[in-house]
Amino acid sequence: MRTVTGRTDHVVVVGAGLAGLSAALHLLGAGRRVTLVERDPLPGGRAGLIERGGHRFDTGPTVLTMPHLLEEAFAAVGQTMSDRLTLHPLHPAYRARFADGSSLDVHTGAEAMEAEIERFAGCREAAGYRRLRHWLHALYQAQMSRFIDTNFDSPLSLLHPDLARLAALGGFGRLQPRIGRFLADERLQRVFSFQALYAGVPPARALAAYAVIAYMDTVAGVYFPEGGMHAVPTALSAAAADAGATLLNGHHVSRLERTGDRITAVVTDRQRIPCDAVVLTPDLPVAYRLLGARPRRPLALRYSPSAVVLHAGTDRTWPELAHHTISFGAAWKQTFHELTRSGRLMSDPSLLITRPTATDPGLAPPGKHTHYVLAPCPNTSVGPSAAAWTELGPRYRDSLLRELERRGLTGFEEAMDTEVLVTPADWTADGHGAGTPFSVSHTFPQTGPFRPRNLPRGTANAVLAGCGTTPGVGIPTVLISGRLAAARITGITPARRPAAASPPATPKGGPA
Repeated sequence: MRTVTGRTDHVVVVGAGLAGLSAALHLLGAGRRVTLVERDPLPGGRAGLIERGGHRFDTGPTVLTMPHLLEEAFAAVGQTMSDRLTLHPLHPAYRARFADGSSLDVHTGAEAMEAEIERFAGCREAAGYRRLRHWLHALYQAQMSRFIDTNFDSPLSLLHPDLARLAALGGFGRLQPRIGRFLADERLQRVFSFQALYAGVPPARALAAYAVIAYMDTVAGVYFPEGGMHAVPTALSAAAADAGATLLNGHHVSRLERTGDRITAVVTDRQRIPCDAVVLTPDLPVAYRLLGARPRRPLALRYSPSAVVLHAGTDRTWPELAHHTISFGAAWKQTFHELTRSGRLMSDPSLLITRPTATDPGLAPPGKHTHYVLAPCPNTSVGPSAAAWTELGPRYRDSLLRELERRGLTGFEEAMDTEVLVTPADWTADGHGAGTPFSVSHTFPQTGPFRPRNLPRGTANAVLAGCGTTPGVGIPTVLISGRLAAARITGITPARRPAAASPPATPKGGPA
């Protein structure tokens, strides 16, 4: 594994999002002195917080999986997650509601999910689920340590027996057809393939290897932290401070000072911070601007779809909503074509509706509720520009509310007493490339060793972390990216252990 050269005693980490906090804790654990610089008043980055009208709105990810990666970050400085965070497992992990009026609770327990699928679609589909669960677990075991939790120095790093194992599992086929080998019901196929949207690729075109995200969601378990998702960066930041990090919130990094190929100081709007090495966690356009160079790539980077998020505080809720509810429209292939090709807003949207007060009522005033409605939309490279969203945003908000009404959430708009609308214009203002918080998509030329490198050329002592670099988008992967960035500085390669959840139930009939 290549590492930065020269002294690394004092490391400045730019950005106190989950990647930067993970990097800071692993660096502290390796004996480095760490200064953590964050432009916002609070840590969190994308996992931020808006407090409005007594409601606490999480601005970023709402789905927490693989908490053992958080455990590792706390353990790096001799602390335990349970001393800082209380996590509640969600049962069900999701509720899926379909355009035909049917609904399915997605359980992470094998027996509970098998029974639910049998109720929903019959015993043949339940048997297919048993085989699918076994395959997902095998896929995760084949990928985690070799292709996700690793620093790539070259595409040649892929040449390992695990590559043949992954190929034998069908990981280089297409996701939706592979799921179809186990489940014939198109509704169930959606439940186990929609996660490809997290990676920015339609299920019909995504590599089957990305079913590993479905493993994290539907097998390993979904959790929610008491106090909301922002409790995670708050706890990580407190752990870093207790371990000796210097935290500089509300400091905006303006430039990096250099001597030759070495960065010698990070300059903010308030002070100059001498350093021996730097970890940059802002989105790629900002990181490359600070470095003063973009990598040469044969193809331009392609970005994932974006999202419109409506945060709504209400004086009531709807019993059909679980903590996480996926409301699928009737359209499927057309939806992905609109999001990634034609650049049009979804004509028949599929929505993620999160009701965090289902698990933690303290996130809203007494008797009230907090809802988070996420509608995927095209990024600004293929769809409406950031400027266009200034006018488009309010109109799209109205259409979303009409859609929620049509889908049974009667009186949603009338129940709102507080709201915050976030559009690609806001993501653009925050420095996210193509107006998307989901960064660079996971097409094959942007995956594994082909993803933008976390050890950029032309600088001897800078490392990247975050969802734009290795290994990619999502809470588990950005936590890993922070640890991988720390390893580039310390040279300490953590022990590889892919396990996260209990083994799946033994399938009947063997894998498909």
